[in-house]
This record gives sequence, structure tokens and C-alpha cells, in this order.
Amino acid sequence: MTIVTDVMNKCVGVRFKPNGKIYDFDCGAFVLRKGDQVIVETRQGLGFGIVETPPTPHQAGNSSKALKKVYRLADDEDRRQLAENLESEKQAHAFCQQCIEQLKLPMNLFSVEKSFDGRKITFFFTSDGRVDFRQLVKMLVKKLSIRVEMRQVGIRHQAKICGGIGRCGRQVCCSLFMDRFGPVSIRMAKEQGLSLNPAKISGLCGRLMCCLTFEHDVYMKLKKGYPKVGKMVRTPHGLGRVIRHNVLGGKISIKLEDNREVEIVLPDIVKE
Repeated sequence: MTIVTDVMNKCVGVRFKPNGKIYDFDCGAFVLRKGDQVIVETRQGLGFGIVETPPTPHQAGNSSKALKKVYRLADDEDRRQLAENLESEKQAHAFCQQCIEQLKLPMNLFSVEKSFDGRKITFFFTSDGRVDFRQLVKMLVKKLSIRVEMRQVGIRHQAKICGGIGRCGRQVCCSLFMDRFGPVSIRMAKEQGLSLNPAKISGLCGRLMCCLTFEHDVYMKLKKGYPKVGKMVRTPHGLGRVIRHNVLGGKISIKLEDNREVEIVLPDIVKE
């Protein structure tokens, strides 16, 4: 009789870029800690990454896709290769920018990424529309003698890749910890009582700040039971119209019939 048992492996979270997504890999028999540099198997070949989350048990067969494996620990030769790639990226960026200006292409090149094995180089750019970059690719392939990929991304992804400091004085969230972008609407700013001045609720990318989504659910929960702005309500001070919510302070601003403005708590509203 054959007994089949599930294999309990361990997986680690590996990040390839300082602000990139964390991917899970099967670490096998390797004893890894956060900060260790590793060489892992990817769809594009071997890649250089840094362990971000320590090994955790992983039940084989729980996922629809088998995890790629940690190939080995990175050594000095790998770190030298990485440094060479970074230098090649700088040179490729400068050459590509010259070609863009020569061809007068309407595109904004902002980042270049070379695969760890040196077989492919990717140029990231933004543009208001579609760009015919066929001649540009020919010039790049002739100069670099490797596979070239041009990738057009949105303005938010540019901010994530390039990073920067937000109006709060901290590193922008998309670059610091966000793995993906969620929908952001002007209604979220309204629900939080923020100024609708685009300059005050927009991020470095010129789009609505991603952090508007972080507290939206909390505001919606706290505002349950609050009368809508513009509604007439009866208070201990008389009849008045709701003009403002202060949900964090638990108060409501009311403009009375005699034009006085008072601030009361929700239980003080007389229910009719």
C-alpha cells in the first residue's frame, strides 16, 4: 500500500526592486533571513533579489501555480554582475534619450532595466498617445546588441518607479509599500471633508492621492447615522441646517435660522 503525504515546504518573500512587489519563492533547504541576497528562478531566467519576509511553511499543492525556487545565495560575482548591469542601464538611458531627441518622438523616457543575465533590456516611458518607436528599437538593438523591449506605462507607475516625497513630507506610498493601484475618486475626498482644490488632493503624478483610499472605509463607518449635509434638523438651540461633519471629533456643525453657527454632538439632534 502506498501512502501519499503532502510535502511541507518553506517559502520566502523576495523583492527585486527597492519599491517593487514581493514575490514568494520556495526556499528549499536554504536557511534564509531578511536582507539576504539570493539568486532565484524567474520566467525571464535567473534573477537577483533580496529576502523581505523570512521563511514560512508552505503546503505543497495549496496554490494553483507551483512556486519558483531559490537557486542559491548570491556571491561576490553576482554582486559584480549587478553593478555592471546598473552601469549599463545608465549608458543605455543616455543613448536612448539621444535617439528620442534625434527622432523627435513624443515620449518621456524615465527608467531603464536590464535583466540580471544581460539578455534583455527594458525601456520604460510615458506618452500622451501611441508612439511609433520601430526606428528607435532598431537603433537601440544595433548599439546594444541585445533584446530590446519598450514599455509604455501610466503616470502613476512612473511615480512608483521613480519615487519622491509627498506633500505629507514622507516618501510617496506607491513607492514605499503599495503593491498595486486601487481606484480613487473625488467622492472619497468629499466624504472626508477635504478641500476639493486639485492642487491639495493630487499627488506627484498629478492624479488623486492614493492615500484617499486608506481611510475611506473608516469615514463611511463613522458617518453612519449622521444627517446629510444640507438637511434641516432640530437641535437644543433651535432649527438649523447641517453644513459640516467632523466625524473624527464626533460633532456636527449646524447653521441656525438666526445665522448662528453651532457645533453639537450627534445625540443632541432631536429625532422627529
